[in-house]
Amino acid sequence: MKIHTTNYQNTFIAVAADCPVQKAEIPPENQDIKSIARLQYEIIENHPYQFTSDEVLFEIYAIRKALNNSETEISKQNFFSKGQACMRSSPLGKRYGWGIHFNSEGKMALYGVHTLQYIEFINDQSLKILFAMKTKREPTK
Repeated sequence: MKIHTTNYQNTFIAVAADCPVQKAEIPPENQDIKSIARLQYEIIENHPYQFTSDEVLFEIYAIRKALNNSETEISKQNFFSKGQACMRSSPLGKRYGWGIHFNSEGKMALYGVHTLQYIEFINDQSLKILFAMKTKREPTK
C-alpha cells in the first residue's frame, strides 16, 4: 500500500492572496466541538517545531474520530494510503492570517502575517515559498 505525505522541509507557506485579515487572528473556540482551524492552531502554536504536517493532520483526525491507542497504527496507514490535503489548504493561512514555517526536519511553527518574522521568512531565499490556497476560485475563461 502506497503511503502519501503532506510534509514539507525548508518551506514557508505564506497567507493566501485573498486572506481577509491584515493581522493574524486566533481561530474562535466553538462551544460543542473545536474546529479544524482551532485544533491546528492549538497543536502548532503550543508546540512550535515539534510536529510535522502529517503528525498534526493525523492527530486531528484521531481526535475527531475518538480513536483509541490500539486503533492508531492501522488507522494511520489507512489515513495516509489516500492523498490528504496539505497545510496549504489550512484555514490558518486562508482565513486567519498565519504563515507556516517548516524547518529542515519538516517540523512547523506559526507566524502571524503582521510580524517581522513573517516578513523575514517571505524574503528568505533559502526557503521554498508557497502560498496558502485562495478561498475563492478564479472564474475560468
